[in-house]
Amino acid sequence: MKKFLVIGNPISHSLSPKLHNYWIKQNSIDAIYDKKKLNDFELENIILGVKKKIITGVNVTVPFKKTVIPYLDELSEEARITQSVNTIYLKDKQVVGHNTDIEGFENAIKKINFNFNKKKVFILGAGGVVPSIIYASIKMGSSEITISNRSENKALEIKNIFNKTKLVRWGEMPNFDVIINATSLGLNQYDKINLDFSKVGKNKLFYDVIYNPAETNFLKTGKKLGNKYENGKLMFIYQAFSAFKLWHGVEPKINNESIKLLFQ
Repeated sequence: MKKFLVIGNPISHSLSPKLHNYWIKQNSIDAIYDKKKLNDFELENIILGVKKKIITGVNVTVPFKKTVIPYLDELSEEARITQSVNTIYLKDKQVVGHNTDIEGFENAIKKINFNFNKKKVFILGAGGVVPSIIYASIKMGSSEITISNRSENKALEIKNIFNKTKLVRWGEMPNFDVIINATSLGLNQYDKINLDFSKVGKNKLFYDVIYNPAETNFLKTGKKLGNKYENGKLMFIYQAFSAFKLWHGVEPKINNESIKLLFQ
């Protein structure tokens, strides 16, 4: 039986095992997918497990998307450009890090019929998923990307990857068409992003990469102000779809049943 894992810290909120195990069953694959909470010093052992074929594949979430890179033998082009890995597998005895978050975000935005072309994008946070969102936004034709993070050093690290990205201090509110919460603020239902959104106007897109809970306080604020709003549910499903296809060579079905299974 093949073994797959999602690793992160925290990890209890992750719905990856639920989705992957559903698809594994639907496609009669002899495998199991589990989640594991890790500390930094345990990363090396996980990658050794892949090398020794004890583990067939690994998904990576917060906070290891960048810190896992030194333990890998090879990066896909997407992972190299973004310096962010969310999917790991063995190829020709080499442990490869790939990034399916880019494809996940692109497909999610296409699905809700929101056009990023010539749009100003404002991203809150500078964590592991942000380079993927920036890369996808550039591919979709956005005209300007600005990021703000509570720790300016992390924001500067992102700017080193994408030098045309603008930075503003936490609390500043530039003009935007799309605002994306890529912080972990919202995983807890009581979390609030203490920023003043009262003057941003209407008909913007408020997007939260968090999918559990389904409606964060950030999204509730966007909704109250008369804006379009969307959580990270579809991004999560589409990045999982790409990882599943990579590992198993099978395209799993994305249908109402699989979506309801996760978000009922």
